[in-house]
Amino acid sequence: MAKKWLILFMGILFLPLLSSCFHPETLSFQTYDYAMGTLVTQMIYHKEAEDISGAVNDRIADIEAKMTINKPGGEINALNDAAGEEYIKLDCETIYVLESAKYFSEISSGAFDITVGPLVKLWGIWTDNPQVPNKNEINDLLDKINYKDILIEQNPPRAMLKRKGQAVDLGGIAKGYAADEAIKIYREKGVESALISLGGNIAVLGGKPDKTPWKIGIRNPKGEAGSHIGVISIKDASVVSSGGYERFFEQGDFIYHHILDPKTGYPAETDLISVTIVADVSMNADALSTAVFILGFERGRALVEGIEGVESIFITKDNNIYITSGLKGNFEFKGENEGYLYVEEG
Repeated sequence: MAKKWLILFMGILFLPLLSSCFHPETLSFQTYDYAMGTLVTQMIYHKEAEDISGAVNDRIADIEAKMTINKPGGEINALNDAAGEEYIKLDCETIYVLESAKYFSEISSGAFDITVGPLVKLWGIWTDNPQVPNKNEINDLLDKINYKDILIEQNPPRAMLKRKGQAVDLGGIAKGYAADEAIKIYREKGVESALISLGGNIAVLGGKPDKTPWKIGIRNPKGEAGSHIGVISIKDASVVSSGGYERFFEQGDFIYHHILDPKTGYPAETDLISVTIVADVSMNADALSTAVFILGFERGRALVEGIEGVESIFITKDNNIYITSGLKGNFEFKGENEGYLYVEEG
């Protein structure tokens, strides 16, 4: 029984393949590190860029220590271990991320749900040995998937999972939060131009040093790594993509991707092969990219269009590409020779 993992990230058009480098003539600093289970890239234009990048890495490490379930210790592991038993005291920022996750669960009718932790573990989504679970195993876990069972109190800040066996997984929102915290540090340090990417979760401060927008390549979901179907121009924004091409495994004649539908327990069946969210807040883009992919084109577009400061690029299974109205003039289509059709509406 052959199994194959493939990990691909949304490409960035302008980043050279260097571990780290400093350019005195432009006062730019680029560095590549590893945190939160992914590659972390920073590009900073500032005379103290190297020290600033270190401060950002330290902040990300702090967030990871609190919110990961892939390493021992941390607040989320403590919350999961105490499921169905007691409240756990949490840092205010952990409470903030949990509350934000519940909000996106509510507005997406449960398409985004961080209590999918038991299902993620059952499938072995992020391990070297993924497997297709028995249907009965999946059904036994479905009643434990309910974001409404995350009980939160503010004074003191604490939370609890209502039933034993429940588990929170912040993998769909924590990297976005970390990107927002990085942008906050850049601002505090007086940086006017910077970019951070956490495994393809991209956030930028300002434009490039010449005041032109950053240009972010949108991955061709059916192409090789590094191929693009378009380019989005942004300032002071975040870009996050989700799709079945990012991580999947093959078993028999079937391909199983990593984005699980909380309602079925299986990889989401949707008319989308990719969705890209462009938002003012990276955490919002992170959560919405998952939610919209699961909801599908029509319901996902309706959700995006109802939220201020959020736009989207949709790629459907019939190779059509749609964008929301706020991206007109900022998206350059490059998929003519890849079999895609850019559908302009209105």
